[in-house]
Amino acid sequence: MVAEVAAAVRERRVSAVDLVTMSLERIDRLDPPLGAVTAVFPERALEAARALDERGAEGRLAGLPLLVKDTTDVQGLVTNFGSRTMLDRPPAKESELTVERMVAEGAIVVGRTNVPEFAFQGWTANDVFGATGNPWALEWSPGGSSGGSGAAVAAGLAAAALGTDGAGSIRIPAAACGLFGLKPQRDRVPRTPHDADGSHWIVFGALTRSVLDTALVLDAIAASGPGGAAAPRSFADAARARPGRLRIAASSSFPRGTLGRLSPDVARALEDTAALLRSLGHEVVPRDIDFGANDAPVIVGLLFRGMHDFVADVERPERLERRSRAIARPGALISDRMLERLRERERRLAARVGQLFDEHDVLLTPVLSRPPVRAGLMEGRGAAVTYLWATGWVPFNVLWNSTGQPAASVPAGFTADGLPLAVQLVGRPHDEATLLSLAAELEAARPWADRRPPLSSA
Repeated sequence: MVAEVAAAVRERRVSAVDLVTMSLERIDRLDPPLGAVTAVFPERALEAARALDERGAEGRLAGLPLLVKDTTDVQGLVTNFGSRTMLDRPPAKESELTVERMVAEGAIVVGRTNVPEFAFQGWTANDVFGATGNPWALEWSPGGSSGGSGAAVAAGLAAAALGTDGAGSIRIPAAACGLFGLKPQRDRVPRTPHDADGSHWIVFGALTRSVLDTALVLDAIAASGPGGAAAPRSFADAARARPGRLRIAASSSFPRGTLGRLSPDVARALEDTAALLRSLGHEVVPRDIDFGANDAPVIVGLLFRGMHDFVADVERPERLERRSRAIARPGALISDRMLERLRERERRLAARVGQLFDEHDVLLTPVLSRPPVRAGLMEGRGAAVTYLWATGWVPFNVLWNSTGQPAASVPAGFTADGLPLAVQLVGRPHDEATLLSLAAELEAARPWADRRPPLSSA
């Protein structure tokens, strides 16, 4: 666990060099069949570890080997976004503030993790680095778009990996890989220097094995002053505290405008979690989300316009994957005037959906409609078919990017075949603390971190 490892490094019971060496060795040995890590920086990482050992570590993440999603800038390294259009890009002149803050707390960047091209999909594969497998069963997908980060942490290549979540991209791989994954409140984690691109759905966060590990990372990267959503107290303290008796709404309904049904495994995981929450003293009642069929075009329109704007700035667009070009094309139909109308409707949608939290502290929903799917399932399919399929598999996540409030994927057992199951907890705006307290209570009652995928012990 991150806290124990960092304490051991600070007290010189373990060296940062040993931790980095171990991480690099596991990447070298376990990643070839997994395909989670796109690049490693052994000389740079070991030099940073030696410097940390020599000066003495003080940070709360002291000596933590860190993997960074290949959409996040690290000074001196190339950010590829999983795309051939970025192969000639120069190294980043500065790290994103999230990386800077983790490094300042003693974390050491050892490598980058795989993504779908421009993080546009809910699984992880691209034409540059290939597909990433799931360490629980390599022929299955780890989800996406932070799938490389999820697969790497689940396989034990590092204790934490940075991800981003613009439509479920932390929660989906957390669910598929048996990890804890929190999408923080919008603006909780600064996106400097890339916070002016209009992508207001995207937030930074971490994928880790435990609730406390995520809380420690969030304490390191969260805003602490003007221009950000400063936290009222330590997130680690929240993860260590009991949540008290909570009023929890539970919904298994698909958002109107999407098609699908829950698999028996997912339905069972949701029911079992609701029963466990009741046994822990919480009030759990069924409650549908006030999301109508007329709301779906708002989400879809903003999603496609965002992807279009991203692709419009790409040099050498002829190198784009065919599906990326196709899925970004409809966004051209969203004019600037229409965009403003959609954003106004989005604000009204958030206010209406938010009324649920006037009566309830937390919302319980699925993350995925069924367990992890086979890697390459949609290979060769067109953009329209891919989109329709995705709305049936992961329809429960993107709404909370639109409203901006925190949401987390929490492990909830396994299928008979040994694939991870998960549930989603959604909190009031700015209330990650309650989600962390409640998730930690679930973790204590139904531990998950001690069960490891077959690849991790290979």
